[in-house]
Amino acid sequence: MKGTHLGEFEELVLLIIAILGEGAYGVAIRDELEVQSGRKISIGAVHAATNRLEDKGFLDSKFGEVTLERGGKRKKFYKMSPLGERMLKASKDLRNRLWSRIPASSLSINLADK
Repeated sequence: MKGTHLGEFEELVLLIIAILGEGAYGVAIRDELEVQSGRKISIGAVHAATNRLEDKGFLDSKFGEVTLERGGKRKKFYKMSPLGERMLKASKDLRNRLWSRIPASSLSINLADK
C-alpha cells in the first residue's frame, strides 16, 4: 500500500462514491463531481484519483457485466473500503475540529451557518 495521505480531490471522489453507492463508476463519479463542485472535471482526473485511492487501499473495485451500449466494455464499479471509510471520517473530524477553533472575529461569515 502506498502513502496514506488523502488529498482534497481524492476526498471529494470518496465522498461522491459514498453518495452514489452501487452506481459509482467513472462517468457517474465525474458527473456528480461536476454537479456538486460546479467545476469541469476530466474523466482522466477521476481515473487517476480512483487508481491512487485503490493503490492506497481506500477503494475496492469490480467490473460489471458487458453491455451493448458500451460496445462490449464493462464498467468498473467502486466501493469504499473499510480503510477508506476510516480515512474519510478522520478527515471530517479534523476539519470539524479546525472549524470549531476559528474565533468568530477571524471571519466575516457567520460560523453558526457551518
